[in-house]
Amino acid sequence: MDRIDAMRVFVRVLERGSFIRAAEDLGLPASTVTDAVKRLEARLGARLLQRTTRQVRATLDGEAYHRRCVAILDDIEEAESAFGGGRPRGALRVDVQGTQARRFIVPALRGFLDDYPDLALYLSETDRFVDLVREGIDCALRTGEPKEGDLVARRIALLAEVTVAAPAYLERFGIPQRWDRLDGHRMIGFRSSATGGVLPLEFMVKGVRKTATLPSALTVNGADTYRAAALEGLGLIQIPRYAAQRDLADGTLVECLGETPPSATPVYAIYPRNRQLSLRVRVFMDWVAAQYGRRSGPGAGAAGG
Repeated sequence: MDRIDAMRVFVRVLERGSFIRAAEDLGLPASTVTDAVKRLEARLGARLLQRTTRQVRATLDGEAYHRRCVAILDDIEEAESAFGGGRPRGALRVDVQGTQARRFIVPALRGFLDDYPDLALYLSETDRFVDLVREGIDCALRTGEPKEGDLVARRIALLAEVTVAAPAYLERFGIPQRWDRLDGHRMIGFRSSATGGVLPLEFMVKGVRKTATLPSALTVNGADTYRAAALEGLGLIQIPRYAAQRDLADGTLVECLGETPPSATPVYAIYPRNRQLSLRVRVFMDWVAAQYGRRSGPGAGAAGG
């Protein structure tokens, strides 16, 4: 294993906090990864990693060496991408909310992989906060305004939102007439993974965001369950319009308070700030922004920087 490959191994071990997970990511035997780091430490004459039974951490020397390795590897990738038509290659790890993966990414994925045959794409699905560096993720797609200062965020879409309820709910509680006159109505609570709190209903009134929190007999934290509960007539919900299109068309959900809709939800592609934007991530972000634009349906906003 040459020095560059050894650097790649060291960086992956440190970022994943595990020799075994790094070996899985790199497709190498765990013993090869362990030996590579040992030889690297011997050549440098410095201890780079502190090993415990639970995790692997960098020493002070290891932190300094990691920063230099990341910069060198990024420069190498950028230099090589300038040749051979700038073809991205290697593993690309992307984290995305499952519903959006099935709507925007998977249906067009064959074309993307045909265009970039040297890429190996790994898609993980989660609604929770993901530590991109520690979990070995190159890029994540997230809704809402990003709050992490150590990440670079590129807005790729605005998703129109809609307030909906099932006919059975409307027969029981009536059709809501105004956002500020919702006495007697109820909502299905949705607990945010970012804040841990239940999100209020939101309404845009003459360009001003207003909120209302209604009684709820049910609170959930999953998008599919949220919609399923609404279909059973358990309360008002607010979801992206694309997610309600089929239900609105067949009448299993009905749009409410259309004159004061929720504000559009931004979708961001995020990646670590301390990384040069790799060609792999760049081509994926460009491609996925185009897919959101094509598949968001009416009312979707354009992507922005």
